[in-house]
Amino acid sequence: MRARVVMAQLNLLVGDIDGNAERIVENARRAKSELGADLVVFPELTLTGYPPEDLLLRPSLSARIDHALAGIAGAGIECPVAIGFPEATDEGLFNALTVIDQGRRIATYHKQQLPNYQVFDEQRYFRAGGSPCLVEMFGVKIAFTICEDLWIEYPVLQASNAGAGLLINVNASPFHIGKTEDRKALLAQRCRRGDFPIIYVNLVGGQDELVFDGASLAVDAEGIARTLAPPFEEGLYPVDIEVDEQGGGCRLRDGETQAPAPVERQIYQALVLGVRDYVNKNGFPGVVLGLSGGIDSALTLAVAVDALGPERVQAVMMPFTYTSDLSKDAAARQAQALGVEFSMIPIDDIYSAFLAALKDEFAGAGPDVSEQNVQARCRGVLLMAISNKKGLLVLTTGNKSELAVGYATLYGDMAGGFDVLKDVSKTMVYRLAEYRNELADDADEAIPREVIDRPPSAELAPNQIDADNLPPYEVLDSILERYVEQDWSANRIVKDGFDEEVVAGIVRMVDRNEYKRRQGPPGVRLTQKAFGRDRRYPITNAWPPGD
Repeated sequence: MRARVVMAQLNLLVGDIDGNAERIVENARRAKSELGADLVVFPELTLTGYPPEDLLLRPSLSARIDHALAGIAGAGIECPVAIGFPEATDEGLFNALTVIDQGRRIATYHKQQLPNYQVFDEQRYFRAGGSPCLVEMFGVKIAFTICEDLWIEYPVLQASNAGAGLLINVNASPFHIGKTEDRKALLAQRCRRGDFPIIYVNLVGGQDELVFDGASLAVDAEGIARTLAPPFEEGLYPVDIEVDEQGGGCRLRDGETQAPAPVERQIYQALVLGVRDYVNKNGFPGVVLGLSGGIDSALTLAVAVDALGPERVQAVMMPFTYTSDLSKDAAARQAQALGVEFSMIPIDDIYSAFLAALKDEFAGAGPDVSEQNVQARCRGVLLMAISNKKGLLVLTTGNKSELAVGYATLYGDMAGGFDVLKDVSKTMVYRLAEYRNELADDADEAIPREVIDRPPSAELAPNQIDADNLPPYEVLDSILERYVEQDWSANRIVKDGFDEEVVAGIVRMVDRNEYKRRQGPPGVRLTQKAFGRDRRYPITNAWPPGD
């Protein structure tokens, strides 16, 4: 006997319970009529989207959920569906899954393992379940679990001991670099331990800083991935099963799989999806950004165009006395090559007006970084004015390396609504620029070659380059990876072969610029220690550097 489970890898809108319910019905019907589904499985918390955060505390939550579930049950779907939702009971609120068949709920499962680390905060909202959930369909006992239940061995053993022949795990598992391979390795281990196949259905789409990559997969009892859905793409993906009618078990038939993608491709796809969903789900008609002629803004522009199309992107060059002709020309050529609206607004007169107003305040003090920051803030004022007038979202262009050490200006180049490169190191910026150019036609590079090859510079002072104030980015990023992402102490970093004075200086810059980062816009999360949701350090503290 054969059966088909369809993984509904959907991009949902947080809080849109009615809209998400409509999408469940629509996709379940398609899965049945077009793919012959015997069961359709949707992601974790399908009805609310993930993470709903404090929307779970709204007093109308339960009524809205009940209304949506009743609508789905009454929609006449011709096959069973498994749906994630928050369930309010007398015992509390649970992260739940229910199976609906022929207009009624035939089983409900409560998530047992509630993650409370990195970006997860489920113990704030939910109570933990304790019981397994098995449903017999097409001759197989199917156990259902939710996301974190798979990362802890106990629920898998619980399902196996209860006689499950197949486990289905629904997820809202956000992307970070290397996540797909981590999942495949975990599932292989759990499949062998439980001695059954596992079907892993994941959410796709951007939600504020988080990007969910989908990459739903089905792994057989031997730990071999038989089906792997495309990452970062919404869709319905079938998993075909051969049922052992005598023993009650099953095996997976070979389906579509994806070759491992280079890390640059994964990151670039995550950035594009994150920008697209942030802009579209928040109702912005388009975006505007400052195009400086440097590599960060050039990469940001390319991502924006790929996410939204050139007709929804405006680039503004705001030159000053120190802006080189190379920067002006490169910015204009890139804007033309990518087909975006381009304007040039010099800031010399605006800057002079600011300094004239500040003449008495600055009297007796020589020029320093204050004047450089005025330049950046002139540009921020212009971009925000364009944003207000046209309703466009301002994309900021700072990368993770700069934000880490405070090489950015509050209310200047940090002024905006979304920072595309917030979790992208400077060295990765260069790799992504090369990757994006490989996708372009040979005669029409997306990012001009001279922008990639030139020494990076903020161009806020004569002949200024980043290396005047920072160590080479290869060194800086290596230290930041250890200090920020791996939480190494300064002493341990020095013992790993780095100059003690350089390490001490970088650590001081990271620590004292927490107040800046706290005021910056959100941006796509790519690593397991992004600024914001992951790395939460107090602004005011007296922790000494060292061990």
